[in-house]
Amino acid sequence: MYNRTSAPLRFVCTALVAALACSTAFGPAKAQEPPSADTWAFQYPAQLQANCLLNLRYLNEKTAGESGFVRLSADGRSFVLGNGKPLRLWSVVTDAYRLKPEEMAVHARFLAKLGVNMVRLHTQIAPPGPGGALTDVNTKEIDGIWRCVAAMKKEGIYCTLSPYWATAKDVTRWGIDGYTGNTDLWGLLFFNEKLQQGYKAWVKELYSKPNPYTGVPLSREAAVALIQVQNEDGMFFWTMQGLHPQQKAALGLKFGTWLKAKYGSADAIKASWQGASNEKDDLNNGMAAILDTWVLTQPQTGGMAKRTADQTQFFAATQRKFYVDIADYYHKDLGCKQLINASNWITADPVHLNDLERYTNTACDVLAVNRYTGGVHTGENNGWRIDAGHHFTNSSCLLDPRSLPFNLKQPVGHPMVITESDWVSPEGYQSEATFLAAVYQSLTGVSSLYWFAAGGTPQYDPDPYFNFLTIQGSHPLNKWTCSTPMIMGSFPAAALVYRLGYVKQGEPVVHEERSLQDMWERKDPILAEDKTFDPNRNTGNTGGKSILQKGVDPLAFLAGPVEVKYGGNPANSRTEDLSRLIDPAKSLVTSITGEVKLDYGSGICTVDAPAAQGACGFLAKKGQFALTNVIIQSTDEYASILCASMDEKALSASKKVLIQITTRARPTGWSAKQADFKSDDGKQTFHGFEILNTGSMPWRISACNATVTLKNPGLSRAYILDAAGYVIGEAEAVKAGGSLKVKLPPNALYVVVE
Repeated sequence: MYNRTSAPLRFVCTALVAALACSTAFGPAKAQEPPSADTWAFQYPAQLQANCLLNLRYLNEKTAGESGFVRLSADGRSFVLGNGKPLRLWSVVTDAYRLKPEEMAVHARFLAKLGVNMVRLHTQIAPPGPGGALTDVNTKEIDGIWRCVAAMKKEGIYCTLSPYWATAKDVTRWGIDGYTGNTDLWGLLFFNEKLQQGYKAWVKELYSKPNPYTGVPLSREAAVALIQVQNEDGMFFWTMQGLHPQQKAALGLKFGTWLKAKYGSADAIKASWQGASNEKDDLNNGMAAILDTWVLTQPQTGGMAKRTADQTQFFAATQRKFYVDIADYYHKDLGCKQLINASNWITADPVHLNDLERYTNTACDVLAVNRYTGGVHTGENNGWRIDAGHHFTNSSCLLDPRSLPFNLKQPVGHPMVITESDWVSPEGYQSEATFLAAVYQSLTGVSSLYWFAAGGTPQYDPDPYFNFLTIQGSHPLNKWTCSTPMIMGSFPAAALVYRLGYVKQGEPVVHEERSLQDMWERKDPILAEDKTFDPNRNTGNTGGKSILQKGVDPLAFLAGPVEVKYGGNPANSRTEDLSRLIDPAKSLVTSITGEVKLDYGSGICTVDAPAAQGACGFLAKKGQFALTNVIIQSTDEYASILCASMDEKALSASKKVLIQITTRARPTGWSAKQADFKSDDGKQTFHGFEILNTGSMPWRISACNATVTLKNPGLSRAYILDAAGYVIGEAEAVKAGGSLKVKLPPNALYVVVE
């Protein structure tokens, strides 16, 4: 995704409009813009005090990695610390490696206080600028990584390191046939030996030399928990169609060699393909033309079906072999002891190609995806900023649960993480984000979600604008940030719930087994994820629903874990009786554990677990939520209210409870009017808003109007906290019949009850 410290990125795929066009239209917007006039200004204190009532630093180790390297659990599906203790990660992507040393230390303390124990450094250590030789490195970037690892380690925060992305670089001196000047390198790393040589040189420099800030090489640094081989590239995405002719021919020769090993001769290949030839084929001399990605997304018959199955298998074998070889290089040549993740990318067809991508990634320890959600956003430069004159829709996942980023098929034996995610601005329904992440990651066993992105400043970003530009009287707003009061401000309760395991993980509701041959032939799975959308590399404006016509209801992702085994027997696939968990008539999905309920007709989710209870969404539609130990009464049009035990006891017996309240937020002076607008391709009409003014800081948050009754006779006082967790007053609280009824303040995110 776009990095705000970089120049605007340029992407390919402009020829893919027809292949990726989406026909789904969005319904009317669910709320007016801006928030109601009853708002309060969000401020983070400039001077921090000595004592803080809400500081989650204690959840982290004294120093990250103090008991050894992070490992896989016995079943391979989750993480444990070096001492074997289960580890759940509340994570962010951060640019902190570019901060000054003193700012980096403040940033690490800030994140730890909010409950963060993992950061991902999305970096580019290849040689920068013109004139760099292939095996040179970006020494400034590497030094920043070394410093950041040391700073995070001190606060008990682990690091995930992502050192390479195939987006545009000056490759003039790299010696890659057909590539010169400033160009993208999509797909090359998987088969081009010269680029692989450069990659190995880069990561050797990063991992082998002693970190001058700790004295320990990163290869032996337990505070580095996860190595990500590369970011957002794969052979099953549309970008493979952009290979330069020389490298496409080189890949065709490799395909020819692979085919000869499989079939024995050119005549045998031709017989299998039954005349499905290409003008660039020269099978007698070892050349088999690479067909466009589009062909792999379409049903085929006869010889073309055989040919596309062979190309699919070849791509999978090539990509998987690269990951096997590079993991060996990290472990054996560099001596790295960390867990390894291959990549995090999508495919051109989630129904028929996603399982292939994931299968290749199982060559490494950890599986990952990058998945975002949010409404439609159109306008010039909408890939990286929000301007006056842009159009958008608000699109709550509570009303469209299939758009949740953690609706994932998880390969058996591997943890699954989401290395980038956010409810992307200008989305107005952000307060549901961390509530749903904590609840559904816990339920389904997703091992971490990394919020994108923080770290441009040490704490909350005091000025998230591109002030060097003025558009229609206001400055463009940064699009890719989680440093907002509705996202980052709602970390604490969500981190408590998720990291301490307050919500049960369910047994799998779907277990699918897929034979590799069925995958080569791109046969339908029993369940597929919906399309995701990247505004920088997809056309259209939305991801869209899965085209799978038969199979398991996709709402199964909200009922419990969905798992898949590659190389298994499809006859062993099984599905829980979903009729008792999914009620279409009531628009209700109940988790297999019974703790989570999602009413996607009203747009309300509740969690009712012993140590965590709450409700989020369009609360005024129901007004009251009677949970086991908590009663929430609210007239808020849209809000998230989450109660979490702070001492790991059930809420009925806890001596300290955090009540976290988030509503809606917009910058001061933000203005938008209702408007209908067309998609970029002109094929869809959306009912949403036109931005008139992007406003300025501070954020203004819609006031809360709610009460929370806690059924716990030991609780007696409720303290109102500021944004940094310091007491600024007491909330109105009345004891009666073994309960404490707390009137939530209209102008605060946190209340701690003791």
